Amino acid sequence: MTAKRDYYEILGVDHNAGEDSIKARYRKLALKYHPDRNPDDKEAEERFKEAAEAYEVLRDPQKRNIYDHYGHQGLQGTGFSGFRGLEDIFS
Repeated sequence: MTAKRDYYEILGVDHNAGEDSIKARYRKLALKYHPDRNPDDKEAEERFKEAAEAYEVLRDPQKRNIYDHYGHQGLQGTGFSGFRGLEDIFS
């Protein structure tokens, strides 16, 4: 099993980054690594999913607080479902 990377590192933001900074970085990465822009590129697909997972946690104050205190293990069993979709890229 591969160790998960730090969500802040994935998005390239500081631990004290605000909601707008997190959203802006996620959008930039999502557009860069989107599967439509990188067909048949498995690494880009993984980075896209990784960015979506990081954004899903860091945009939610409750999940972010749990992550900040307990890391990835703190999110296990909390109903975190991982990658949901593209609806947040442009919202």
